[in-house]
Amino acid sequence: MSHSAQELIARAGERGLAASALACLDRCLPLLGPAPDDLLRPLWQSVAEGGAGWADRLGEVRGAHAEGGDDAFAVRVRTMLGAAPSGWDGTALRAWAEACSVTALELHGLLGGGPLLDGEERRQVQILEFLAGTESDGPAAGLRPVLEVSAEGRRVLRAVVSRRERGA
Repeated sequence: MSHSAQELIARAGERGLAASALACLDRCLPLLGPAPDDLLRPLWQSVAEGGAGWADRLGEVRGAHAEGGDDAFAVRVRTMLGAAPSGWDGTALRAWAEACSVTALELHGLLGGGPLLDGEERRQVQILEFLAGTESDGPAAGLRPVLEVSAEGRRVLRAVVSRRERGA
């Protein structure tokens, strides 16, 4: 995890922590195989509502993707989801955000490093900085750009996974 991401996670509030971790997980979804892009939508909705219904929605998402790829990458992504705290608690969310950041960076490094890893690190910092600037605007503020940055990262990783599967 970059020093900048570490500092930003240390200062983030509950909403920023949950969104940061969720965005890392979201960008790594292509490693699970054919997962729908909206798999995490219930959790994003909870973030937009300031944590309302988090535990129930987390259970829903976990149940929806208990199966999937069994390679080392897919296992690590499912572990990221499994590590999500069931309570909307700053300390637990911070630990999850830190773990998701590190895991996402490690996975991007294993899949190619270089520009792929740099792009993931840049996205993490960009999201955390953006969320820090919208903390006082309410729970739903600023989530659209976060989702857009995350979708961009997911598309990049999907292309990398596709190339690997073709043996290129």
